[in-house]
Order: sequence, then structure tokens, then C-alpha cells
Amino acid sequence: MSNNLMLNIIKKIARTTGDILVYLLPKKANKLSENRITLIHRNKKNLTITERLMRYALVQKLEKIEDHNTIAEKNREFWINNTATELFTETEDTFKTDFLPHCSFIFEILKNELQKEKNEFDTLVEIGTGNGDVLKYLNDEFPKIEKFVGIDLSQNQIDLNRKKFEKEKKLEFVAADAVQWVKSNGKSNTIFVSSRGVLEYFLEKDLQDFLIEINQLSNAFFVAIEPNSSDHDFNTHKQTMLYGNEPSFSHNYPLLFKNAGFKIWHFSQQPWFNGGNMQTFLGAKS
Repeated sequence: MSNNLMLNIIKKIARTTGDILVYLLPKKANKLSENRITLIHRNKKNLTITERLMRYALVQKLEKIEDHNTIAEKNREFWINNTATELFTETEDTFKTDFLPHCSFIFEILKNELQKEKNEFDTLVEIGTGNGDVLKYLNDEFPKIEKFVGIDLSQNQIDLNRKKFEKEKKLEFVAADAVQWVKSNGKSNTIFVSSRGVLEYFLEKDLQDFLIEINQLSNAFFVAIEPNSSDHDFNTHKQTMLYGNEPSFSHNYPLLFKNAGFKIWHFSQQPWFNGGNMQTFLGAKS
């Protein structure tokens, strides 16, 4: 029996068992699926076997959404409220299991790129800072930078970060929409960072406009670590496509950065640690 056939059999058994449990435990099923994106993002480690099977069955039944504006609105609603904070708490270990072993290499490349620059970069801004662990890491890795700003939509998460990192004087956490923040506070000689799933929630046009705004600051660097659909070939599929059950936007990052006027100094992809999708690494300068 082939591995694919065995996997399909296991999936079918899990789906059937999950469907039965959903029927027998309607209250628990309603609790698990009260929010579409919370259901998708639930950390399996915190669920019982029964809940995992029910979750699997419920995710398979999610209604397909095609309207990009609706998707962007639903995703924003999730990341701006307390359910996002719960997710950041549940996934804290991914900093060690995913970011450090699989993503930190691009910041070593960034160090080499910065050495070629005549100007000093005094500010680093992380868009979608989450629990702040990546920003703290960057603070340690780039001691010459004077100010590190972590922006997130969730006021609750920002409050937690301020308390968690209150002794780190160079770290500043701001609850804001990143686009509006850059329009009001953006300046030259700044490094921008997004880490593991931030830009994927922007509508394509909004992301293009945002990148143009950053490029116009002059002397700006951008490091983007973003997931993409494994089916998204940037050479043959120029536009954004949907992927996943949220769903999210798989953007053609090289094209969008080039269209915004950036020069790309790094591009690579690798399978994401949780399987099924690709993780894209892109470094660019204005």
C-alpha cells in the first residue's frame, strides 16, 4: 500500500470519526467553531484527541470564501481582538522551533547588506510584532540600531508586550494600523520587518500601496518572511491567489516589491515547518 493511499485512508477515518463526534457533542462543536479563524488557528497541543478530531471535521466543512474584501475584513477582525492574544500565547514555542532554526539566516544576510551602506540605520520597525519575541531577538542582533518599534493591531497584546519587555529600553510597542503608522511616523534610514504571516492579510492593492509608501521614505530596507501557497509559481502566476482555510493571500512578493521601486537583494523559499505551504524570504532596499 502506498504512503499516499494510507494517508488518504487515515484522513477519511479521522473525518468520519470527527463528524460523528460533532453530531454527538453539538455544544462542544459550537464552542470549537464559534469563530472561523480561531477554529483554524487552534493549537492542537491544547486540544484533547476528541477535540482534535472534531476540529479536523469542522475545518473540512468550512464554507469556501472567494471575495477578497470579505476575507480581509474577517482576518482583521480576528487579529485586532483578544483571540489573537490567545493564539500568540499558544504558539510562543514557534520562536524556538521555527524562527530561530529556519528564519534567522536572513538577518545574517541583512548584516552583510548593511555593511555596504554609507548611511547608518537607526530604527527597525516590525509590522505585526505579535508577542514581541522576534523584535527582542533583533534588538540583541543589531546593537547599533537605536530604536525598535513593534506594531500590532491588538491593543491587548501590545499591553502584554510592554509589561513583558519593560526593562528593554530600546523596545517600543505600538497598537496601530501599520499603514497609518508609517504615513504618520515613517522616516528614512529605517529597516522594516514582517515575520511569518503578516503581509498575507493585506489585500493586494493595499499591500502594493503600502510598499510604495515605504519606498518613498528613501533609504529603507525591508525583510519579509511570508508564507505562500505551494502551488503559487511566481513566474507563471503574477497575481495574488487564495490559499489555506482562513483563507489568506498568497502574494507574488518579488513582483510587488519590484513594482513599488525596491531592489531585491535576497529571495529564497523553503517548505514551511508545519508542512503544506512554502515560506518565502525576501530582502529589499529602496
